Amino acid sequence: MIIVKIVVASLCSLLTAAALSAQAAWPEKPIRMIVAVPPGGPADTLSRLISPKLTEAMGQAIVIDNRAGANGNIAYEMTARAVPDGYTFTAVAAGVAINPSLYRDVRYDPVKDLAAITQGISVPNILVVHPSVAAHSVAELLAYAKARPGRLVFASAGNGTSGHLALEQFRLESKADFIHVPYKGGGPALT
Repeated sequence: MIIVKIVVASLCSLLTAAALSAQAAWPEKPIRMIVAVPPGGPADTLSRLISPKLTEAMGQAIVIDNRAGANGNIAYEMTARAVPDGYTFTAVAAGVAINPSLYRDVRYDPVKDLAAITQGISVPNILVVHPSVAAHSVAELLAYAKARPGRLVFASAGNGTSGHLALEQFRLESKADFIHVPYKGGGPALT
């Protein structure tokens, strides 16, 4: 009886080893990196900076696929619905965590459908004005805006982005009358 158990265990070990050796090496095809912002935004810039190094290290091309829109929901849903074979990654922005609270129809669960690998960058929100605006401090900007109610606009990378929400909070607390102009990403908002 002991000999039968040893033979069965040995055969199982051999079958496991054969199955492992039959698996293809990873990666055996290009890897798709879905970027949730248009070209020029921070996540896109980081993706384009690291993809050559990843290509070199992995021996396969990293294909950048910009899928901007709906504060990243398009890209995040595409990633959540992709075949879980290790060939689809996503460079995310703050929207991945914010969107379930802002949108009624988010068709992915950021906790259940996506797995974080690493933090690539940290992007602070900054407040800048065009040189033609006579304001060199926040106090001067508020005075300028209050003297021109409804005439000063602020740009953001899009509706619901962290920059948009931060500026709305600033607008509410300061009681300044700014008008929000959402762009299709951080790059376009700065140009």
